[in-house]
Amino acid sequence: MKDAFGAPQSLLILGGTSEIGLATARRLISRRTRTVRLAGRPSPALEQAAADLRALGADVRTVAFDALDPESHETTLGTLFAEDDIDMVLMVFGVLGDQARDEEEPLSAVRVAQTNYTGAVSAGLVCAGALQAQGHGSLVVLSSVAGERARRADFIYGSSKAGLDTFAQGLGDALQGTGVQVMVVRPGFVRSRRTAGLPETPLETTPEAVADAIVTGLRRRSETVWVPGSLRVVMSALRHVPRPLFRRLPV
Repeated sequence: MKDAFGAPQSLLILGGTSEIGLATARRLISRRTRTVRLAGRPSPALEQAAADLRALGADVRTVAFDALDPESHETTLGTLFAEDDIDMVLMVFGVLGDQARDEEEPLSAVRVAQTNYTGAVSAGLVCAGALQAQGHGSLVVLSSVAGERARRADFIYGSSKAGLDTFAQGLGDALQGTGVQVMVVRPGFVRSRRTAGLPETPLETTPEAVADAIVTGLRRRSETVWVPGSLRVVMSALRHVPRPLFRRLPV
């Protein structure tokens, strides 16, 4: 269960090597979280992430999870929930893809969509059902500002996040009154290992800043969190810019 500050005792991270996920775990462990499950594809990086969190005093275990194998989700995730209550699920897996390559290779584009959207729908529904059955918990879904409006530079990735964002909003509405909270997190460009070398962008953020916003959002029981917060105003304006003009903007 959560304490008065919204900190969960137990945490499941889907995307166990995510820098945002691990930064969030560190902050929650420093408060009250003592049990962490890192779900992802087996790798040395996943085991190292678990070791780093154990050093902070948490009980950490890794779990084999593949977003591209939705047929396994009910068994894999159901087993975790059968072992014990999980107070918070942080769904942070996803791929950026390569826009130029993905336009040339449709199967690569499909992989982006299947990972970011189809895999998330499957895992999200399984976790939501389990949280509802236990009568409490939070599902935090990492969306992106890229899903707010199609851009030439990343419309394949952005479309997958747009679908995910809409799904998560609807799921949150469906779970109203059940004791389960769904929180959608919309960061701007996140400067991390996987974006190293990419050009700087306005209002970019960091995994640590996103983690801080997630923790604050949990405490406030927010439904939507923007990182940085000023993006809410920016995107409210950009949604209404005519398309011919929007195409010319450096966004």
